[in-house]
Amino acid sequence: MTSSSTPGLARFNALPEAAATAALHEVCASSAWGSRLLAQRPYATAEALFAASDAALAELTADDLAEAMAGHPPIGRPKPGDPTSAREQRGMAGASEELKAELLELNLAYQEKFGHVFLICATGATAEFMLGRLRTRIENEAGAEREIVRGELGKINRIRLARLVEAS
Repeated sequence: MTSSSTPGLARFNALPEAAATAALHEVCASSAWGSRLLAQRPYATAEALFAASDAALAELTADDLAEAMAGHPPIGRPKPGDPTSAREQRGMAGASEELKAELLELNLAYQEKFGHVFLICATGATAEFMLGRLRTRIENEAGAEREIVRGELGKINRIRLARLVEAS
C-alpha cells in the first residue's frame, strides 16, 4: 500500500456523496462506519483513509457491529453473483464435502450462540484454517468474541479499502 495519493483515492475523494456512500457500503455494511469515513473526506493518502477506518471501527457499538456483520455471508456460502464474496472465500474451493458439512454445522451452532455469522478475514485462508478458527472461537465468551470480530472486520475493511483506492 502506497503512502502517496493514488488515482483510485483521488477518484474516491471526488465521488458525489451518494456514490461515495455506496462505495463505502460495499466495503462495510455499517452505516455508522461509512458516515464517519465520508465525513472526513478528502483523504491525502491511503494510510489516512485506513487510519480513519480503524478509528471508526473502534467506535462501533454492538448494534453497529451487527449491522456490519449482516453484510457478510456465512463462510462456505458466498453471495451468489458477488465477486467480492467469491474472491474472499476462494480458500473454500476444493474443500471436501465432509469439511463443508462440518463447517456448516459449526456455523449454525456459532450463529445460535452469538446471534451473528462467524466472521473471519477469509482472504488467503484455507478451508482447514477457517474451520480450525471456528472450532476455537465458538468456545469464546460473547464479549471476547465481539472484539475478535471487530479485529477481523478491520482486516476485511482494509483489504477492501485498498482495492477501492488502488484501482486504476
